[in-house]
Amino acid sequence: MKKLLILFLLPLSLAAQVLSPVVQPTADFDLKKLEAIDALVKSYVEKNHLVGAVTLIVKNNQLVHYKGHGYADLATKKPMPADAIFRIMSQTKALTSLGILQLFEQGKIRLDQPLSDFIPSFKSPRVLKDFNAADSSFTSEPAKREITIRDLLTHSSGIDYAGIGSDKMKAIYAKAGVPSGLGDNGTTLLQAITKLGTLPLIHNPGEKFTYGLNTDVLGCLIEVISGETLEAYLTKNVFIPLGMKDTYFNLPAEKGSRLPTVYTENEKNQIITWSPTFRGINPNYPLFKKTFFSGGAGLSSTAFDYAIFLQCILNGGKYNGKQIIGRRTAELMVSPNFPLGDDSFGLGFMLAGEKSANRKMRNKGSFSWGGYYGTTYWADPKEKMIVLIMSQHTPNSHGDYQEKIENIIYGALK
Repeated sequence: MKKLLILFLLPLSLAAQVLSPVVQPTADFDLKKLEAIDALVKSYVEKNHLVGAVTLIVKNNQLVHYKGHGYADLATKKPMPADAIFRIMSQTKALTSLGILQLFEQGKIRLDQPLSDFIPSFKSPRVLKDFNAADSSFTSEPAKREITIRDLLTHSSGIDYAGIGSDKMKAIYAKAGVPSGLGDNGTTLLQAITKLGTLPLIHNPGEKFTYGLNTDVLGCLIEVISGETLEAYLTKNVFIPLGMKDTYFNLPAEKGSRLPTVYTENEKNQIITWSPTFRGINPNYPLFKKTFFSGGAGLSSTAFDYAIFLQCILNGGKYNGKQIIGRRTAELMVSPNFPLGDDSFGLGFMLAGEKSANRKMRNKGSFSWGGYYGTTYWADPKEKMIVLIMSQHTPNSHGDYQEKIENIIYGALK
């Protein structure tokens, strides 16, 4: 009898780890208060402050809110579907970090191991000393130490960002032909990252936090160590095991209609369509056939798919009966590794600190990040809650709607 009971309960326990895309009733929220999300986003759309968005809430392993608001395309008034596929840009970073940590727990790397053990051009790094803006020439001096894999995971390596970094390093990277990683740039990932290794750092490794191409380097590291492309590795080891069915570097053409239009603003803060040449990023890049995979920005995904990934981390690395990473590795991923003002950075996520938690709604230890085109997320371990707010609008002079949604959500908790 006991064996029969165990066999009966086992499938239920496994099923409980899998998120259903169907919203379920919950006693965890005052649902009337939660409806204020709909009214808020609707008011922003009506005021032409926002074209559209998707909001999603998971509480205690259960989907309790999942809605599309406004429009996926303003010109045609196409409604925003809940399963819209967003260009998640820097939300790619945490997934690439997960891939690196899989290799770490397999004994293939150490976190404090020099990067140059795998990509030799990073041996004997140098730090920028003087820069000539007239011709982007520079002088440099030896760094105090080498870059480690932990430095890359915490954005403390001294590597800056092409396209959006400091003016000095943007110019140096542009002159050297180091890309930001989106679209077809005529080079391979290894060629680009090898070139990056010959260029100066903006500061010494471990000295401070500088948001940069660190996770693109990690993506290259995955390719070097695994012998597979980053696309193949993450698909086989993360997306398929987790059941992330709408997450791609190369978005299938038949799913292209689910991509919302990307918007920006003119000098009067009026919403305009992002043109194919604006800031050097063609918004159709998810549909371009690529072999260069940006571990820092290249993925497209849905709010629901990304919630699956975050639920896996909240579950201690386990989802759908599969241990994607070990329990202790998942804990390490969301442990403070580098100070960041009132908060800190873990191994792929920003972590809310005590000071931050005392000033805002989300609890200490909540882990989060976002994407350049207007997507954001956080997971709150104390509340066992996941929230995603997804749009395709940057810069957004009315981006305060995201903080207001956060306040509504926490205010509706019972």
